[in-house]
Amino acid sequence: MRPKIAVVRFPGTNCEFDVARALERLGASAVIVWHDQKIDGDFDGVVLPGGFAHGDYLRPGAIARFSKVMESVRDMAEAGRPILGICNGFQILCEAGLLPGVLHKNENLRFICRPVDVRVDSTRTAVTIGLSLGEVLRIPINHFEGNYRCSRDELEALRRGDRIVLRYVDNPNGSTDSIAGVCNEAGNVVGLMPHPERASDELLGGTDGRKLLSAFLRWTARNQANDDIGAV
Repeated sequence: MRPKIAVVRFPGTNCEFDVARALERLGASAVIVWHDQKIDGDFDGVVLPGGFAHGDYLRPGAIARFSKVMESVRDMAEAGRPILGICNGFQILCEAGLLPGVLHKNENLRFICRPVDVRVDSTRTAVTIGLSLGEVLRIPINHFEGNYRCSRDELEALRRGDRIVLRYVDNPNGSTDSIAGVCNEAGNVVGLMPHPERASDELLGGTDGRKLLSAFLRWTARNQANDDIGAV
């Protein structure tokens, strides 16, 4: 069965069609869902794509966290469905309290838009299941506020819980511990600053992003298998 993925669109989102296209090329059925809608229970996962939700007023993700759709995102996260926040989506998940930490302005106070190398530092998450620990992926970043910050206790919890998903090989924005992505304790909610959908075709300069999106779909397949066993 093709996994059905909700791709959320907030006012100001600008990567939803890229994400939907990349997921569909990997075999998923991707549906754009507006921020003021609920997500039906028949969806297998959710992606919060990049952009500037609500114009980034106040700060990125600060308004989007109150959107109606976030009630569904929270419910699906608690149910073990995979949730992926990319760039602005990562910022929204942090603002919503689904992931620890915050994303500050880049250390050099410049907008950064270029491919970077990131290392897989956990293979138990919804975007790295099936990948190799230490594998280096080349994926574009595109942000002004991607400087990941968290408290000392949160950082220790992330390290101890194997929750640092990706680290930059050459930290471009000053992120704490070179963090490019983190997950929740269960591993099903993941936030990344790199854009996997922008590394999903040779025409875009590379395909390493497909590995992360393919893992995301593998997680949905695992959930479906568990649901089938539970129904027997």
